[in-house]
Amino acid sequence: MTQPFETKPKKRKRIGMWIFLAVQALFLVWIIVGVSTSGTPSDCQGLDAQTCKDASSVGTAIGVGLIIGLWAVVDFIMGITLLIIRLNRRDK
Repeated sequence: MTQPFETKPKKRKRIGMWIFLAVQALFLVWIIVGVSTSGTPSDCQGLDAQTCKDASSVGTAIGVGLIIGLWAVVDFIMGITLLIIRLNRRDK
């Protein structure tokens, strides 16, 4: 009697996870580049050096805060999307 040959189940590709990790890396690079390029501005328009440096630091902090906020929103949207896709595939 012959035995039916067994087929191995297909290994699932985790494209969603790799896209998620790529987005995380992009946001991390964006923050690192943004913080590293903030320096003392050359045109202070009548401000003394310390006030100009403080204003530059505040601007950098606001920029980084906006990037982190955008990062959180994108992560939330991606997480919900991946969850919906996973639930949709589970029914099949």
